[in-house]
Amino acid sequence: MKRVLKCLFFVPITLCVIYLISPFVKLVMDIVPMEKSSLESAKMLNLDSSVDASLNFQSRPDVQTCTYWKAAIIWEGMFDPRLYDDMHKSKGSSVALTVFAVGRYLDAYLHKFLNSSEQHFMVGLPVTYYVFTDMPEMLPDIKLSPLRSLKVIKVKKNSRWQDVSMTRMKSISDVIESDIRHHCTYVFCFDVDQVFTGRFGSEALGDSVALLHAHYYHLPKHLYTYDRNPNSKAYMETGDFYYHAAVFGGSWKSVKALTEACYQGIMEDKQNNVEALWHDESHLNKYMLLHKPSKVLSPEYCWDTNIGYKSDIQVTRLLWAPKHYDILRSP
Repeated sequence: MKRVLKCLFFVPITLCVIYLISPFVKLVMDIVPMEKSSLESAKMLNLDSSVDASLNFQSRPDVQTCTYWKAAIIWEGMFDPRLYDDMHKSKGSSVALTVFAVGRYLDAYLHKFLNSSEQHFMVGLPVTYYVFTDMPEMLPDIKLSPLRSLKVIKVKKNSRWQDVSMTRMKSISDVIESDIRHHCTYVFCFDVDQVFTGRFGSEALGDSVALLHAHYYHLPKHLYTYDRNPNSKAYMETGDFYYHAAVFGGSWKSVKALTEACYQGIMEDKQNNVEALWHDESHLNKYMLLHKPSKVLSPEYCWDTNIGYKSDIQVTRLLWAPKHYDILRSP
C-alpha cells in the first residue's frame, strides 16, 4: 500500500518535470487548446462588479474566458480599462499591496519590484505598500507617486525559506486585522521576485481573486501538482485549475479569511509532522477549491518568459525575475 501511495504521489511531479525539460513534450502540450467558456455573454456571469457585464467574450475565442461557476477569467482584449478605472475611482477604492523581502531577497529584488509597481500597478488609485522585512534599515529609497504610501512591518527571519513562505499567511492576516481593514478596500499579495512590465489595473480587483499558473494552464488536470498526501490538510484529489500563490487578492475580508484558513491548515500539518508539497501554495489551492474565487486572472498577470512564445499571451503585465535559489535560499 505504501508503494502505491508513493507512486501516486510522485507520478504527477515526474510528468511535470518531463514537460518542463522536454521541448517536444512541451510543444505538444502547449498546442492543446484550453477549455472554452459556455456563456455567450458576460451579462450571464455572477458579476463581481457591474462593469464585469461589459467584458467581451467574443474578443478572445482562443481562450477560456469564464469558469463553470460563472466567474470571469481576465485576458487582454476583453475589457475597457477606462470603465474599470472610472468605476473604482468613483467608488473610492483603495488597494493594499503586501510583499515580503526577507534576507537576500531584499537586496536582490525589492527595488525593481517597487519601482515597476509605481509605473504599472493600480495607477490612479490610492495604494499602500506593506513591506515585510527582517531588515527595515536596508530598504531602498523609492520615490512614491501621489496617492501612494509605504509601511514597513518587521518580521523574524526564519532559517528555512519554506518557513518564510508558510508564515507569511499569518503575517498578512495580522496586518489586515490591525491596519489594512481600516484604510484599504482591497488587498493584493505578491512574491517579491517579480517585475511589473504592463498595466496591472483595476480590472483585476474583485472580492476573491486567483491567478492561473503560467506553467500549468495548458496542461491536463492530472498533471497539476496538487498535494496528494492524504495526511495533509492541503490534500487534493483533483481541482478546477492550478493557482499560483505568487499573486492573489480580493477584498480585505476575503483575503483575511483565506490567509487565516491557510495558516490554520499549515499549523495542523505541522502538529502532525506533515509539510505540504508546495507549502502555502498547496494550501491556497485547497482553499480556492472549497471557496471559489469570484475572479480569475490569466497568466498575463504573472508570466515566465522561459516558457517561450504563446499566441494567447498578447501582453505581459508581471514577469518572473531571474531566480537564483542556490544563492538566495542558502543559509
